[in-house]
Amino acid sequence: MKRQILTIFTILTFLSCRQSESLTENETESIIKDVQLTLVNYYTDIRKSGLTAEFKYLDNSSDFFWVPPGYSGFISYDSVATVLKQNAPKYISIDNSFDTLRIIPLSKELATYTGRLNSTMTDTSGKIMTFSLVETGVLIKRQDGWKLLSGQTSILQK
Repeated sequence: MKRQILTIFTILTFLSCRQSESLTENETESIIKDVQLTLVNYYTDIRKSGLTAEFKYLDNSSDFFWVPPGYSGFISYDSVATVLKQNAPKYISIDNSFDTLRIIPLSKELATYTGRLNSTMTDTSGKIMTFSLVETGVLIKRQDGWKLLSGQTSILQK
């Protein structure tokens, strides 16, 4: 009997010490607002400062990966950094905006998003290119804010 009580006590102690995975309604709403603000600031900073403004929003970790438009597979943070640095001087303006955006918090530290967006890019020759895109990704909360951890951007056919 003492052994059963000890076993039950141990199990209850273990279960009570586990962190709850479910989010409250307030936590969910707060995460959605924080992630939405991060994505709005992300595109605002790109509009103001160009492609290199993206670095502030990318998770510089070995877990990071992205599938850019036209790519058949994912690339690492270092590869994304190289692409951004090479292409940044080619554009005088970039304006991205969401048509639709859905954010789903997975935990206090992870959230997914999916959105349809419009992108207008003007290169140094003055040529204007407009794209309709769909983007889906995972953001992770770090000490300095929410960061893009992984995802994919695809060009939609018109």
